[in-house]
Amino acid sequence: MRCGLIGAGIGTSLSPALHEAEGRSQGLELTYELFDTADAHGLRSLLDEAERAGFAGVNITHPFKQRVIEFVDDLSPQARAIGAVNTVVFRDGRRQGHNTDAYGFTAAYESEMSGNVVQLGAGGAGAATAFALRGMKNIEHITVIDPDRSRREKLISGRGIEAAGPDELAEKIGTADGLVNATPVGMKEHPGMPLAPELLHRGLWVVDIVYMPVETPLLRAARDRGLRTSGGTAMCAYQAAAAFELLTGRSPDTARMLRHLDAVLAHKGAPHAPVATHGTDH
Repeated sequence: MRCGLIGAGIGTSLSPALHEAEGRSQGLELTYELFDTADAHGLRSLLDEAERAGFAGVNITHPFKQRVIEFVDDLSPQARAIGAVNTVVFRDGRRQGHNTDAYGFTAAYESEMSGNVVQLGAGGAGAATAFALRGMKNIEHITVIDPDRSRREKLISGRGIEAAGPDELAEKIGTADGLVNATPVGMKEHPGMPLAPELLHRGLWVVDIVYMPVETPLLRAARDRGLRTSGGTAMCAYQAAAAFELLTGRSPDTARMLRHLDAVLAHKGAPHAPVATHGTDH
């Protein structure tokens, strides 16, 4: 069974290790390949190439989660509601688009989140996290900050969510209980901080869905200020477990995938806290 990942700057992705290890545990000869490209015009040809080669499907990451929609035949209800796809399954001559990011985000962080939240980013990942936040019982209000007005305003349907530009960030975060970074800022290919560190005030909890590096500049700055933080590794494992089931038709052992992720990170010498297992098998 062949699977893969299409995205830009994915050379350090943990997806191959996670999927191949779970495949071995289930007796599958599964290979997981990376298609590292920033060329949006080549996205269709990569999908064509993978489908012709007999892949079961591919995962999709930054910056193609929204662009890929035009190249699939069917969308799951959740992918349609979110407006972003991170898993494309090739089945019966059709391409089925799914989104497991919202599930992964909820499974990883729901027990840690409450109050008024500022979310940075309204792209493919941000669309999924905003969707997930709207469904969390302890979240009271969400403000999505993104420089692209049309993109951020697509996410504000329903009560308890608003959109704002970067010029309003200081005001909005000043009264927020939590911060979610759903931008790629902090990745190796997009270094830096998504906001000025002085905006990280006492009592704020911080979630950064970037998982490589494990400790982003944002998380480091927040921890230096004594704030409660969560990185992106748990979300990575949970969304990967859901994608594994879509691609293989096998129910994954999510706890085992979480343990394997911890082992991979420990082998790499990455500074991190063990990934919390908030749930059981997907």
